[in-house]
Order: sequence, then C-alpha cells, then structure tokens
Amino acid sequence: MIAYIYGKLEIINETSIILEANGVGYELVCANPLHFQSKLGEKLRVYTFHHVREDAQILYGFADPEEKQLFSRVLQVSGIGPKGALSIVGTASVNDLVVAIETEDEKFLTRFPGVGKKTARQMILDLKGKLAVEFNVTTQEKQTETTTMGMETIQALEEALEALRSLGYADKELKKIIPKLKQETNGKTDHYIRMGLALLTQK
Repeated sequence: MIAYIYGKLEIINETSIILEANGVGYELVCANPLHFQSKLGEKLRVYTFHHVREDAQILYGFADPEEKQLFSRVLQVSGIGPKGALSIVGTASVNDLVVAIETEDEKFLTRFPGVGKKTARQMILDLKGKLAVEFNVTTQEKQTETTTMGMETIQALEEALEALRSLGYADKELKKIIPKLKQETNGKTDHYIRMGLALLTQK
C-alpha cells in the first residue's frame, strides 16, 4: 500500500497531476488538480489511495490524510465507485458530508453526480455513526447550518454551469474551469456565472 508520495510536481492535467519522485513520474488522479496549482515545480507530499481492479491500477491523490480517509470510506458504500467517491470528496467538506449523513439529509446527498435516493439511503445505512466518530464531528446546530450552506453552494454552481451551457459553452470547456469555481465560497449563481465567463474568455 502506497500511503503517500513525496516529490516534485511536474504537470497538472484536467483530472490528474504528475509527481516525480526518485526519477519516476507518478500520475495521481485528483478531485481538484488545480488545488495544487500554487505548488507547480515544487516538492510536496501527496497522500495516495491505490485502487486495484481487474483491468487497471490507479493511484488517487489527496491534499491531506483526512480527504484520503473520507474517500476510502465513501468508496466502501455499495453502488459508489472511485469516480463517484472522488466527486463527492471534491465537492463537499468532511464536516458537511458527515453532518448530512448523521441527520439523514437525502436532499444534500442526492446533489452529488450519480447519487440517487437509493444510493443516498445506502450511504446513510453504511456510514451513519461511523464517520462522526472517526472524524470527530457532532451534529450541532451551527454545523447543520454549514451543511445547508453547502447545499446552496452546490445548487448555485449547478445553475451557473447550466447557464453557461445555454450560452453555447461545451462540457469539455466547462470541465476545465469547474475546479477553480469550486474554490469560490460566494455561493451565488450570478457570481459563478461572472467568474465562469471570465475564466472561459481568458487568453
């Protein structure tokens, strides 16, 4: 099991980064590769999850151990594969996801791509009571409010992306700017649209 790789960040792609360590370039699939943009050309430690299946072996990269741990737990849920787990980890904070599961907030969980009501119920069934202890999260009122804010942010981003599609931008173009948009905490649809247009028109 490869716990982490320490090396020089050589390349940032749409879905992955290339980290060189001891003369070997490791491709690490990440939820938000642009999260590492400021470290390009520098040495850093990226935590990894080695996923093995019959037809491929893939290394997934994470900025911190907590993010990696959450990915591994979500991946254990029946009906969720690596792609889905990565999308969830890249969209929601640990606190928001744990609170949503503990409060059985299906509306929040079904906002993730590929997560329907059946999968949301399975997440609650498999993870409730476990993540809260593992990540030391309690369902206090303030944290519940944070979850609601997370829902609103996700919805605003989805609405902004749909608006950009209606303006003629292709999903391939939008995919490139989504990681950058996710870094914003404004949570307003018009803000995401303005920022999206600015990113799409950059030379």
